[in-house]
Amino acid sequence: MLRDTYVEINLDHMAYNIRKIRQFVGENVAIAAVVKANGYGHGAVEIAKTIMENGGDCLAVATLTEALELRNVYPEYKIFIMGYTPDEYLEYVIDNNITQCIFSIEQARILNDLSKLKDKKAVVHIKYDTGFNRLGYRDCQESIDEIIEIFKLENIIVEGIFSHFALAGDEANKKQFNDFMNAIDKIEKSGNKLKYKHICDSISAIDYPEFNLNMIRPGAILYGLKSFRKNDIDLKQVLTFKSKIYYIKKIKKGEGVSYNYKWKAHRNSIIGTIPFGYADGYPRNMAGVGMVTINGHRAPIIGVICMDQCMVDVTDIPFVKEGDHVVIYGDGSNNTLDIQEVSKLGDTNKNEIISRITRRTPRVYIKNNKIDKILNYLCEGENESVEYKR
Repeated sequence: MLRDTYVEINLDHMAYNIRKIRQFVGENVAIAAVVKANGYGHGAVEIAKTIMENGGDCLAVATLTEALELRNVYPEYKIFIMGYTPDEYLEYVIDNNITQCIFSIEQARILNDLSKLKDKKAVVHIKYDTGFNRLGYRDCQESIDEIIEIFKLENIIVEGIFSHFALAGDEANKKQFNDFMNAIDKIEKSGNKLKYKHICDSISAIDYPEFNLNMIRPGAILYGLKSFRKNDIDLKQVLTFKSKIYYIKKIKKGEGVSYNYKWKAHRNSIIGTIPFGYADGYPRNMAGVGMVTINGHRAPIIGVICMDQCMVDVTDIPFVKEGDHVVIYGDGSNNTLDIQEVSKLGDTNKNEIISRITRRTPRVYIKNNKIDKILNYLCEGENESVEYKR
């Protein structure tokens, strides 16, 4: 594996989660599984097959590059770009049979003209803004009129329409949903039919099942992360983050650790150095609040977190030694910190914690309770990956 700091991905847990989501939403609701940001740090290419074989209907990403990475491996999977693709790159969307989000007739016309040249059809989903105020058509009659014009383009297939909840409370959510449905009603009354209509992400899909329509876009719940406020669903955390103690030293009371000596020993102490840092995606603001688990005991992170290493106080851990296993992110068992606890300590959300894990950290994939594959993203040669099968 070439490093003792690695992320472990349990594909059995992921399969369990997607089956639970399918059970919750039923057979008539399509699942657009969100695998942007390298599958929230889990490895989009490596998890895609498990998702699709256990109930996923398509793979949803944010960017063209993410879509192309998946298309290079999975020529038949349906892939949907939820974000903006610049006009000059739209030919890649058509050439690779990727479904594209659009929210302007100008871009629809570019797609239409390119499709004509290639004797193909471009499949799109219209992004409709009901109050999130990020991307999408404004909720007004002028937008409806323009969307209806897009349907008239002969090389465009308007397959779906979608929006996004701001999750600002029940009343705001209900208003957004009603505005969305009113827009759909106007479009379809003009004689244009939409195959897919979707507004729910992970949280809203579980808390507001009445809003699920006929497609949802689960992200966090694929990975076993919960943020529900009303309902619940049984899920298993997919990711753990592990390392080993590389070095142990004793220091005297009053000695400092790491940059600027922001931490000084209040007693004679034993300090362990672990080879992970913010270049692995660990939040730098976890200094002084973060903890890791060693032999079932929690050890506080001390001093400024370095790019490649961090230090922990292991004074109170009996029989600690170099080479001991370290759990950075666990699932809450054996006194480990799960992703939710880590996110609270880091004053952020769970999605950021896992999606920021960098590609220099190897991934170990577990399937049928054994190691299926070890993936190192970094190796000799440009943009290559080395795969070790066991």
